[in-house]
Amino acid sequence: METRRLAPWDWQEKLGYSQGWRVDGAETLVFLAGQGPSSDEGELVGEGDFEAQVRQTFTNIRTLLEDAGASMERIVKLTVYLTDIGRLSRSTLSPSCSGHRRRAARRGIRVGAAGRPQACRRPASALSAS
Repeated sequence: METRRLAPWDWQEKLGYSQGWRVDGAETLVFLAGQGPSSDEGELVGEGDFEAQVRQTFTNIRTLLEDAGASMERIVKLTVYLTDIGRLSRSTLSPSCSGHRRRAARRGIRVGAAGRPQACRRPASALSAS
């Protein structure tokens, strides 16, 4: 499998933005439903602590990807849904926060409510090296 980041302009580098990815020869694709800051028992983690919620959400994404035979490094698309879009740049799209090394094609979307009012949601798409 080969991946190539789509970066035809220079401006996105200054913003840490990825326009997209080309993937050739992928045998397995993994699509995740929106993930939130739930514990292994399904309880909310980090009520009132946004950074704790972000960490738990990415822990959940990592767990699902590993269960599918993929990894955080293979994420090619990440969409973040937030009720407070002002928090977007603080922690949600940073590779250092999420653990993925390359820049996934990312997008932040403001919503009126999430599955749990206190939480943000993130679906992800990843590739598995099958």
